[in-house]
Amino acid sequence: MANVYAVIMAGGVGTRFWPRSREKTPKQLLEIVNKGTMIQNTVKRISDLIEPKNVLVVTNKVQKLAVTKQLPHVPAENIIIEPIGRNTAPCIGLAGLFIRRSDPKAVMVVLPADHIVHDEKEFRRILNLAIQVADESGKMITVGIQPTRPETAYGYIQVIDEDKGSNPYFSRGVYKVKTFAEKPNLSTAEQFIKSGDFLWNSGMFIWRVDTIMQEIQRLLPEMHKELMKVEDSIDDEKYDHVVETAYRTIRSISVDYGVMEKAKEVYVLKGNFGWSDVGSWDEVYRISGKDEYGNSLTGKGFLQDTTNTLVYSGDKFVATIGVEDLIVIATENAVLVCKQGRSQEVKEVVDYLRRKQMPDFL
Repeated sequence: MANVYAVIMAGGVGTRFWPRSREKTPKQLLEIVNKGTMIQNTVKRISDLIEPKNVLVVTNKVQKLAVTKQLPHVPAENIIIEPIGRNTAPCIGLAGLFIRRSDPKAVMVVLPADHIVHDEKEFRRILNLAIQVADESGKMITVGIQPTRPETAYGYIQVIDEDKGSNPYFSRGVYKVKTFAEKPNLSTAEQFIKSGDFLWNSGMFIWRVDTIMQEIQRLLPEMHKELMKVEDSIDDEKYDHVVETAYRTIRSISVDYGVMEKAKEVYVLKGNFGWSDVGSWDEVYRISGKDEYGNSLTGKGFLQDTTNTLVYSGDKFVATIGVEDLIVIATENAVLVCKQGRSQEVKEVVDYLRRKQMPDFL
């Protein structure tokens, strides 16, 4: 069995979680639903499969110190810094350079830092199976989530849910991917759910490091060229300059669009382990415990004649009277009041603050 490494993608800002999520303390570094921060829980839930010395975290300069403090068991040299956010493909490629220096045949498990998993035992079973198949086959594996509703905030994966003699892993619960679909509108999402052969795209990937680096070379040759310059400089004092120069050249592109959608053969495992990407305050409300009136209160508050409302009061006291279907998030220097169903628009507040150059609120 090959050595297994985890790559935790942790460079996002989490703009939809403003005002709690800020540039220095983004969503993945916060306690959102469960005890422990999201990145701590991400590393903890894979600890039975992947030891801390084989965990790499890709983040940015602003967040490095906090990441290092929150993950004391992960070696400091395993915290990899991206000079600029360039989406997931460069992030994965950069981490791949470091892994293949140690083991060019290693299996690489790529996980976002900010997801929630309720059934961790089943999650580890699926991940372990994916690791085995990736090691044996040299194929690219992803995890699709069994959908529970026509969600428009997720991409989708269409599966070939039958064995036509060309899938040697079908009997083990591994399916071939037919196609990837971008985030749909509601009517299209409803059609996807009705068809029964679409899964939510979880953004989790499992492959051998040699496989993904070969695919980046084949499908993203310009990016690969820049990554090779970075690889040549890893032990050099010029490394920081080289990686910064490379990232100015590399275009921003997701691994889904740049690699997975164009790859010849991709496999998917069906995940049913209580997953959420917690992509908005609406999602936090959906998965939170609620009282008899449908309210979820974290902190101190007084909710009178209030229904179906999420309140996070921080260090403040929040009172609501005669309201319904709201999201109220209070922090030291900002308060968000949002109608349920519109929290995806919170990122527009962050865009406004950037345009107006108001860094105290970012």
